[in-house]
Amino acid sequence: MKTIEASSITQAVAEMAIKACCNLPADMMAGFKEARKNEPSPVGRDILSQLIRNAEIAESESMPICQDTGMAVVFVELGQDVHIVDGNLEDAIHKGVRKGYVDGYLRKSMVAEPLFERTNTQNNSPAIIHVRIVPGDAVRIRLAPKGAGSENKSVLKMLVPADGIDGVRKVVLDCVQAAGPNSCPPMVIGVGIGGTMEMAALCAKRAAARDLNSVNPDPRYATFEKELLEMVNKTGVGPQGLGGLCTALKVNVEWYPTHIASLPVAVNINCHAARHAEAVL
Repeated sequence: MKTIEASSITQAVAEMAIKACCNLPADMMAGFKEARKNEPSPVGRDILSQLIRNAEIAESESMPICQDTGMAVVFVELGQDVHIVDGNLEDAIHKGVRKGYVDGYLRKSMVAEPLFERTNTQNNSPAIIHVRIVPGDAVRIRLAPKGAGSENKSVLKMLVPADGIDGVRKVVLDCVQAAGPNSCPPMVIGVGIGGTMEMAALCAKRAAARDLNSVNPDPRYATFEKELLEMVNKTGVGPQGLGGLCTALKVNVEWYPTHIASLPVAVNINCHAARHAEAVL
């Protein structure tokens, strides 16, 4: 049994919040540069150059890549041989988000209640937390700030098996076309297939938070990821919605077993600032 202090989790989450908001992951920066080389639209190339420069300034000045520093979405893989002391996991994560967003002077965007008063919590907590219990004695935490412009374009459709792969393609394509420039492309798109309503959405969220250079381990789904990316980039939405080849940098697909009568499909979009940071304790 490994013991981890709750305060260590709090500190790690605080540091990740600041890092994720101010430092574009290296694979994303490489993706921008590769897209710029392949973008036939002069306007699209210029926009990609501006996005690269913006990310460089954000990192050098420790400033947010985007003014919308988002909801703190936190994925936790909690080893079953870990014992957290002097606090509990969820409280430690919420405290870390508060510390990171306040100390890092990041915009606070969470409201305490969603419908009536909508009062800002002033510290960007609570976080959105997803926990998996896994073998081992480590805690792996991935924090992915999620802005509203892209999150608002999420889609969930309850298809039936007869809709098949063409139905899934249509859900993704309709989502991208409806999002248009409002999701600040080039996007990173997560697609979740299977499970139940909520599991499909969670798969899409996990897929959207994956690294740009990641590949689905199932070769059928890896091929489908490439096919969907090609389909999305044929829409011509382009960088920032002003036309071009690069509407998306990547489409990631995650799936889960489902009912014989069901085919849930969820799509979750990340804007060009597909931010994330990870720590292992």
